[in-house]
Amino acid sequence: MAEIGRFIGGVGALVWYPPDDIYLLLRRAASKDYADGVWECVTGRVDQGEGFIEALHREVREEIGIDVQIAYFLGTTHFYRGTAVPQNELIGVVFVCVTHEPQNVRLSAEHDAYRWVTAVAAQNTLSATDPSTQWAQRVIARAAALRQHITPEHLAYQQTLDFELG
Repeated sequence: MAEIGRFIGGVGALVWYPPDDIYLLLRRAASKDYADGVWECVTGRVDQGEGFIEALHREVREEIGIDVQIAYFLGTTHFYRGTAVPQNELIGVVFVCVTHEPQNVRLSAEHDAYRWVTAVAAQNTLSATDPSTQWAQRVIARAAALRQHITPEHLAYQQTLDFELG
């Protein structure tokens, strides 16, 4: 039987600007201890005593300096932050979040570049075989695909929900 370990809780916020139908991508700084140079959305750990939603809003403010509104749940993620050992295991929850102030993005030291892309541009410019872009490409593709099935009424309803069930 495998040793029972612990895992890290994480959040992801794919920031979307609906008027231009664009998504925010961030490039991890070369100074990062893990996955430097990778394009991603806002990501981070859930701190002890913090819920996923609280962590999401904190991470967005810390990493890009703006506030967002959760639009809808996108999916979950599971990976090892480094070698596949229990202390590197991360379970995450990813949301699409709306901003109304794309011009106010301010990067923290965690990222060294950002760009706004459409779903089509993400599919055309991000490589499905390049490890530095494949996760971001899948996240944006799923967000765009889900939005095709979400009615404006349902999207408005989702934005009124408190996603924490506790």
